[in-house]
Amino acid sequence: MRIRNLLLGVLGLLLVAVLAYQVPWVRLRADWGYESARAYLRGIIDPVQALPAPQVNVVQSPLPTFSPPAPSATPPASPTPLPGLVQLPAPRYERQTPNNCGPATLAMYLDFYGWQGTQQDIADEIKPETGDRNVNVDELIHFAGNYAGWLRSTFRVGGTIELIKQFLAEGIPVMIEEGEYLETDAWAGDDRWAGHYVLITAYDEAAQTFTYQDTWRGADLVRSYAETDEFWKQFNRVYLLIYRPDQEARVQELLGEDWDVDTNRRNALATAEREIQANPQDAYAWFNLGMNQVHFLEYGNAATAFDRARELGLPQRMLRYQFGPFFAYYNTGRMDDMRELLTYALRITDVSEEAMIWMGWVLYREGDRNGAIQQFRLAQNVNPKSSYVQQALISIGVEP
Repeated sequence: MRIRNLLLGVLGLLLVAVLAYQVPWVRLRADWGYESARAYLRGIIDPVQALPAPQVNVVQSPLPTFSPPAPSATPPASPTPLPGLVQLPAPRYERQTPNNCGPATLAMYLDFYGWQGTQQDIADEIKPETGDRNVNVDELIHFAGNYAGWLRSTFRVGGTIELIKQFLAEGIPVMIEEGEYLETDAWAGDDRWAGHYVLITAYDEAAQTFTYQDTWRGADLVRSYAETDEFWKQFNRVYLLIYRPDQEARVQELLGEDWDVDTNRRNALATAEREIQANPQDAYAWFNLGMNQVHFLEYGNAATAFDRARELGLPQRMLRYQFGPFFAYYNTGRMDDMRELLTYALRITDVSEEAMIWMGWVLYREGDRNGAIQQFRLAQNVNPKSSYVQQALISIGVEP
């Protein structure tokens, strides 16, 4: 009888746990707890060190010479003075589920225009695996352009505080990707740096502050222009714009020459060069220089820039979000660096779709086609709808 009662009690507790898990706030806390415990235990079993330094001897390269872009043939019209205060209506606040700040922030952005979906609708299409901690900007733009109906969307790099204010004054919120520091360690020795998306919806020129929507920390938060730029710079000052079709002409006007993607990259590259000239010890400026050089297929120069950034020191999670070094080192034949960095990236994020794909390309280049296919399939398990995986498999003659 005692054993029977014990079994009934255990079954009852399990039933209560299953029913409780159906409650959204309980599920959210349980999922966060599971992800946190899993990451911390992995850090104990396999301690995380600093991001590896380059395997080659880094030659102290001369500082890039900044050449200001030539003036446009038709100079832009003098800007209309901006209002001192702009406050756009805040969208419905969406608290992110684990590792879902990109879809959650995009859901708020789309809600601003009347979209009725949720972050889960977005995640189902571009990030179905909860443990996948990264969503690329182009994936968010793909969703907005293909699943949100009538809206227009684009992204650029090298943004400025002034440009954000100009878009807000036109009634267009601005979504940015930036660095942040977490409140607690995810593993022993964690530097706590991570990437994050936020939606900026207001500015106050007198106070020199933005109001932004943060899917983790809360709605209608305020911080200074200077702090915004400090953390935004860590992601090459990338920004996403979603707007109505009738606003496109005005968006083009505000972007000016940055409407052209290559010109935008050249301008961002020039910004990185200026910042390196001002502070040669700025690891993020060197990293941004490399990211913009990768855009122009300048892989040798980009590899040198990434080497310098790594030598100066980058956050542990950097390769969870930004993959320019993989492009540069792969295309300059530095397979030892590729293996070391990819192994490190997968220790930090064991379900990184992008790192798995790049590991597959390393294996393929070394003649291990079956190993490459296995890595591509692992990435496909993380994200069955990934266009990156499909392209990789097709390119080596395998059915996606």
